[in-house]
Amino acid sequence: MKLVSFLNNYNPRVLHNPYVIAEAGVNHEGSMELAKRLIDEAAEGGAHAIKFQTYKAETIASKDSPYYWDITKEPTRSQFELFKKYDKFWKKEYEELARYCETAGIEFMSTPFDVESATFLNDLMPVFKISSSDLTNLPFIEYQCSFGKPIILSTGAAYKWEVMQAVETIEKHGNKLCLMHCVLNYPTMDENANLGMIKDMIRLFPDAVPGYSDHTLPKDMHTLEVATLLGAAVLEKHFTHDKTLPGNDHYHAMDKEDLKHFQKRMYRTFELLGTFEMKALESEAPARANARRSLVAAKNIPAGKTVEMSDLTWKRPASGISPKDIHAVIGKKASRDIGEDEVMKWFLLND
Repeated sequence: MKLVSFLNNYNPRVLHNPYVIAEAGVNHEGSMELAKRLIDEAAEGGAHAIKFQTYKAETIASKDSPYYWDITKEPTRSQFELFKKYDKFWKKEYEELARYCETAGIEFMSTPFDVESATFLNDLMPVFKISSSDLTNLPFIEYQCSFGKPIILSTGAAYKWEVMQAVETIEKHGNKLCLMHCVLNYPTMDENANLGMIKDMIRLFPDAVPGYSDHTLPKDMHTLEVATLLGAAVLEKHFTHDKTLPGNDHYHAMDKEDLKHFQKRMYRTFELLGTFEMKALESEAPARANARRSLVAAKNIPAGKTVEMSDLTWKRPASGISPKDIHAVIGKKASRDIGEDEVMKWFLLND
């Protein structure tokens, strides 16, 4: 499944089996071998795309940039210091990873955090993903829109008017838009997930493809399942090869086994959902024929007698006249003797 095609064919009246992005971020920690392992495991787990993050510490954060994460999991107390630990990959490395994704059968993506990275990443990926942290960075949003590709925009920590402003900026350029509900807590506690916001997002931005970027602890992956049922067509969740590793994004990320579990859950869920058109199913034909009722003679009805309400009852099966037609039966005459408990048929009646 290709993301651009998925976005272009999105139908808001249909519940979609979601497009899943494994957000590897910088969980490769500067190792090309580990980055390729993440690609392989994301593909094995059933993700449609894997996404990295492309930045340099000097262009994303000042040296005086306080932490906003759980320091019991990631003890680094400066954003600059944290970014500096993981900003080793640049153009050459991402070109290699994009080629590797092609061989692995998974789409390559990376979120750019500056103009230079956005420029070279344009040649490597089908869409631009803009992080929640850049939702108010309108000049950078406009720069990414200038490439004419679809935009995926996360909305974490944003007021409604800020999202509206960013959406207006993107719509002005005519780019296809996917809006991702997101809560900017690392990790997001279940009680803060507020998945119901997805419905309001769909109401407010009906022309955008709805999505969800998840920071909850993976547990049973139920969060992503609920998000899908609420209408999120594109899902993104942090991804790692080892959830027990300390620091960075490992502690709230999913792994390939979580992905496989989610895919099984979604297969089962869509199997249960079936069709969205109200109709009788072929499998119900025996029940229609045998569990429904027919009009039945409650007593002997002599030939020529005018049928009255007291002459009738209703019993299974549905091989005779339906009870819904009882008023068409009352007032007709019996064409022959009708025995008690005999199923009523139209040929037994005359006007």
